[in-house]
Amino acid sequence: MARVIGWVNVALTLLMLTVAVAAGLSLLGGQFHRLDLLSHFAPLYAITAAFGLVWSVVAGRGPIIAASLLGLLASGILIVPEFRRDAGPVADATARGQIKVIQFNAGRDNGDIQGVVDWLIAQDADVITLTEGRRQLRRLIQKRTGWRTAGGHGQLVIYTRDQYAGMVRPRPPKPDIVTFVNATYDRPGGPIEVVTAHFTWPTRPDIARQVRAVEFVAAARPRERMILTGDLNASPWSAQLRRLDDSLGLTRRDRAMATWPAQVMGRAWPLPFLPIDHVYAGPDWATVKVERGPHLGSDHYPLIVTLAPVAR
Repeated sequence: MARVIGWVNVALTLLMLTVAVAAGLSLLGGQFHRLDLLSHFAPLYAITAAFGLVWSVVAGRGPIIAASLLGLLASGILIVPEFRRDAGPVADATARGQIKVIQFNAGRDNGDIQGVVDWLIAQDADVITLTEGRRQLRRLIQKRTGWRTAGGHGQLVIYTRDQYAGMVRPRPPKPDIVTFVNATYDRPGGPIEVVTAHFTWPTRPDIARQVRAVEFVAAARPRERMILTGDLNASPWSAQLRRLDDSLGLTRRDRAMATWPAQVMGRAWPLPFLPIDHVYAGPDWATVKVERGPHLGSDHYPLIVTLAPVAR
């Protein structure tokens, strides 16, 4: 038995050292793009390090304690700011002029498009931004609803009840580097600019240029009542998303709301750990509610954000 515990201690020491090194390198993600990929797993580092700390206290193993504390410290530096940042003004459930926004990556290989459409219709949302909307899904939505579209010929679509009032498409320096759709809608209180984007995986070198392109798009349109959504493939503890938080002139309304993965090996997975779908809004919007939707056959969960005009 003593030998088994000894091997467990050795294995855990190595694991805690690996976690501490990975979490520490994640802190350099702002300077080195490839290291930023490690930051997305900060919650897993924290959970693993916490387990190692508990074991080390029970077993009385100093090296594991030290490595676990280092892992907890580094992952905490990444995670804690998400819970301390200003997520914008808030409004209660009785606020007037509310709009319901749904951001959902429906998945290119989603076999339950009927269920997706049933759920979307039942939500009675004002704005739906759909990522990876395959042709069959778009056709079914068109057949069953009277929703108007912006970007209806691609896999990135904005759905609303009313036709957009205009579509002034900003042209970033490298317009093909990022996929985005934007449109202007007339609403009581003034026009709303809706923008939705889809970023590539953080392993790709194009991600930094995509961030700059979306910054350009947001700056080119009125931001007071702007709503910007997307599957940005970036968690709140990454340097990539922290840069967007600082530079967009908008406030991200979701806080550590994990949307991925929604399924593993084709089966629903109830414990997503990466918040990579996001909704930003301008200063004229207050947040009423932020929710995660159900599993709908995609590898993402829907993100639902209810906003209301800021009371003047």
